[in-house]
Amino acid sequence: MKYASKSLALCVLLALLAGGCAMVGPDYQVPTAPVENDWLEYEDPQLDSTAPVAEQWWKTAFNDPILDRLVDTAMAQNLSLRSAGLRVLQARQQLAIAIGNQYPQQQQLTGQAGIAGVSSSPAYEIYDLGFNLSWEADVWGRFRRQIESATASLDASVGSYDGIMVSLIAEVAQTYLVIRTTQQRLTVAEHNLALQKESLRITTAKYEGGEVSSLDVEQAQTLYYNTQASVASLELSLQQSQNSLAILLGQPPHDMRAMLGPAAPVPTVAPEVAVGMPQNLIRRRPDIRTAERQLASQSAQIGFAVSDLYPQFSLGGSIGTSVSTTTLNFSDLFRPETIGYNLFGAFQWNIFQYGRLKNNIRLQDAIFQQLLEDYRQTVLQAQGEVENAIVAFFKSQQQLVSLQSAASAAQRAVDVSTVQYEGGEVPFNTVINTLQALVSQQDQLAAIQGTVVTNLVDLYKSLGGGWELRLSPDPLDLIDPQTRQEMLERTKYWNKTFDGR
Repeated sequence: MKYASKSLALCVLLALLAGGCAMVGPDYQVPTAPVENDWLEYEDPQLDSTAPVAEQWWKTAFNDPILDRLVDTAMAQNLSLRSAGLRVLQARQQLAIAIGNQYPQQQQLTGQAGIAGVSSSPAYEIYDLGFNLSWEADVWGRFRRQIESATASLDASVGSYDGIMVSLIAEVAQTYLVIRTTQQRLTVAEHNLALQKESLRITTAKYEGGEVSSLDVEQAQTLYYNTQASVASLELSLQQSQNSLAILLGQPPHDMRAMLGPAAPVPTVAPEVAVGMPQNLIRRRPDIRTAERQLASQSAQIGFAVSDLYPQFSLGGSIGTSVSTTTLNFSDLFRPETIGYNLFGAFQWNIFQYGRLKNNIRLQDAIFQQLLEDYRQTVLQAQGEVENAIVAFFKSQQQLVSLQSAASAAQRAVDVSTVQYEGGEVPFNTVINTLQALVSQQDQLAAIQGTVVTNLVDLYKSLGGGWELRLSPDPLDLIDPQTRQEMLERTKYWNKTFDGR
């Protein structure tokens, strides 16, 4: 019997050692995706194919200290970004759990104290104390696949954090630029309101002098009050944009004038832009990196499912002591003759469930293939977004040049028609038409100035610019001090995790 037990233990040990390096299932390889060699607008002299200055593109593109402060505030206080950081922390803990599964899965200290007896005999006491340990060996790479999957999932969560950061920076910049655009449109509307008020005064004076009919006055009033209504509409849009900006900064809507300062014109930007090459997108865009890491995580899940087809080997044992006061006392609990133990080697093999297990492998592989197609679609979509942003930026600049000329012509037309009307050379309808054209052209000019800069923001966003602010690869650095303090106050188990941060 002694030799049989030794042989059994030796066989189990040899099986564990022989299979210790096996890894069932497919080994992941980064997939290929269709990428063009160049951009559609590559011949445009304003397009620079060198790598973009994307780390803090809003500083180099706009050179606006107020925008810089807004981005810094959003990075520190935005609640969606904080939530994304906590999802990274969750993934980190999932990885720690997966790593822990490599070690003895059961480590259990047990104890019992009780009393027993029957009515015909005195009661007696029972005391038990023991320790159990069981370890399933990672023969087929089952637990290593879990670690591989959890590691890739952690990378994917960091990529998602980067993607939210890119979107946040772009949204803050665009909202700020919309505010400046609306302020400029308000300035234009108020300027035209003053012109129309003067035109109404002249028309009223002519009517009272009997030089013109009341029709001229009514037309002047119609234009004046329409412009007044547009001012109110712009003021509404301005307040709504400020409220949106406050929420992006992690603050309730409030008076933003102190933070934004006085009304200012829309920033001007250089007509040239560096975008790099299409191949760089795969390395730069957070959403592409996230999709690729999700794919890697799912690949490991296939291997984990395949491991269910193979036997699972485990080693374990227990040691304990037990006494009963029918023959011994509690003080005898730790005497050598009361201590017992056992050691075992075992295996488990699900041999009659191959249909279910193989269906699970097919399921995991189908999920992998779906994620692969999603990854390729993400790469295609990214290229499309950049192409659209490039052409939108360049074409809006062309529109800006044309509308500047149109607005200047409209202003000259108003000046000429006003002088001619005062001299009685043209009817008032001519003045009304030129004033209406001026209002429209100047408003379009202000709007297209905002479109140019917001299109540039879209371009940098499509290139994945901004995530480089996350310089540290440590997920714990994504958790802000206030959040860490809240978590520490709720449970002490974060002490070592957040130590020194």
